[in-house]
Amino acid sequence: MSARSNVAPSTIGVDLVEGGVVVEYLDGRNVFYHGPPEPVEGAITTPPGKEVHVLVTDPDGVEGVMTYVNDRNTHDDILETTGVGRVMLEGDDEEVLYPGVTVSTEAYSIRVEADLSLIDGRVFVFAEDAMSEHAYELVENADVGGDSAGRSDTNGAPAGSDSDESDADGADTDGNGTDSNENNADGANGE
Repeated sequence: MSARSNVAPSTIGVDLVEGGVVVEYLDGRNVFYHGPPEPVEGAITTPPGKEVHVLVTDPDGVEGVMTYVNDRNTHDDILETTGVGRVMLEGDDEEVLYPGVTVSTEAYSIRVEADLSLIDGRVFVFAEDAMSEHAYELVENADVGGDSAGRSDTNGAPAGSDSDESDADGADTDGNGTDSNENNADGANGE
């Protein structure tokens, strides 16, 4: 496999829906992240070995920037056509993804921290693999009204854990019978 590089994200469409978050890539494809995201105060350390995607939205939640952390599967040109960014971390690196949002490594996990006083929007973290999906929203105070988005209460189970979906990368939101996540579309895996 060739070396992967950092790729700057572009602004992409976002739709906060009941049960999750829909992201619309620049190439018109959509991916559904199962939720609702679990509210977490200020920072989250993801389960080890997961693919980690960080989404920072505008205040209205209709657009944002998404960055994959340590993604070694997706080619640079695929990321550029979708508008998704990538940051590669090594050892004890720390990187600013967006003003107020930093990512760092902790062993085999990724830590995402947000200084929400610097962010005029929302911060979502998705951690997934073939076995499970986790969705989080970094919030100022996780105890206010159940969760910060006014969605139904999460019962503490990982987001998506009660889903019948076996696909951890996204869902077929465009109805064409294929997974719409760019890691699996158009032969993006491999060399």
